[in-house]
Amino acid sequence: MPSIFVFDAYGTLFDVHAAIARYGEEAGPDAARLSEIWRTKQLEYSWTLTLAGHYTEFWTLTERALDFALARVPSVNKALKPKLLDAYFKLDAFPDARAALRALKAKGHKTGILSNGSPDMLKGAVEAAGIGGYLDAVLSVDALKMFKPRPEVYRLVTDHFRCAPTEVTFVSSNRWDVMAGVSVGFRGIWVNRAKMPDEYLDFPPGEIVGDLSSLATMA
Repeated sequence: MPSIFVFDAYGTLFDVHAAIARYGEEAGPDAARLSEIWRTKQLEYSWTLTLAGHYTEFWTLTERALDFALARVPSVNKALKPKLLDAYFKLDAFPDARAALRALKAKGHKTGILSNGSPDMLKGAVEAAGIGGYLDAVLSVDALKMFKPRPEVYRLVTDHFRCAPTEVTFVSSNRWDVMAGVSVGFRGIWVNRAKMPDEYLDFPPGEIVGDLSSLATMA
């Protein structure tokens, strides 16, 4: 088993729907729909800008995506926007995230994050989750001014740790993200929390898990 475990942040370690959940009562019955649109547009903006050769930091895209979601779901009070953005900046970690990182570090593995998030976003989320002590690196695409799944982004990991791709286990809840990691030579673990059907069959993950709790036993 490779000795370096690198995690996607949003959706893998941090619950992207926690911001809406925190204000679910105020948002009303369409809260879940708002959250789905917010997340979908956030990712869409990162992909389309990268394909077009442009870059805008992820926090700005997150705000723009929320604006779009609020426009599409008018039943949610737009006055909630500042609260939702603040909650997103300090997202809750999944309950299994801290324990998984702690267990990997206890076994002597190196750990890190590779994320589309801007450095300030990642700092806020890591501090709020209390997981900074279990991470050897927090790597942001901001260093390259392009988003995943560009292969250059994944090379940030091998450059930082001065390692071969085969030494890296890349863990993500996004199947497209795992595909990109596998394509550059990482061992991929897909955290399929939502029990989605598999995709990208030409780039299979090494393992498919339902959550992060089993990582320590695999390491």
